[in-house]
Amino acid sequence: QVQLVESGGGLVQAGGSLRLSCAASGSFLRIFMMGWYRQAPGKQRELVAVITNDGSTNFADSAKGRFTVSKDGAKNTVYLQMNSLKPEDTAIYYCNANIRERLNSDSRAYWGQGTQVTVSP
Repeated sequence: QVQLVESGGGLVQAGGSLRLSCAASGSFLRIFMMGWYRQAPGKQRELVAVITNDGSTNFADSAKGRFTVSKDGAKNTVYLQMNSLKPEDTAIYYCNANIRERLNSDSRAYWGQGTQVTVSP
């Protein structure tokens, strides 16, 4: 069974930095894309940044210029480097991956349990 395990959240002051990590484990054939979404209280979950297995990236406008997404294919891990953090970045950050488990199965989305990021003014 595929699992996504996140780490790296926490409390930081505005202007600070945090690095999130998410590792995929279990039995699977291929990862097509990994990335990060976030959900603030009272708001819908939204895209932050994603990266495909060929290295293409996509960012939310709010993340451009401040966040970087990268991956280590050998470790099945995706990272989110967040710089110049703002109080409005406060949210639960969820790892997401599009994974094919077996040769004769379709790929599907998997989610991590979420990690809290809190940015104080």
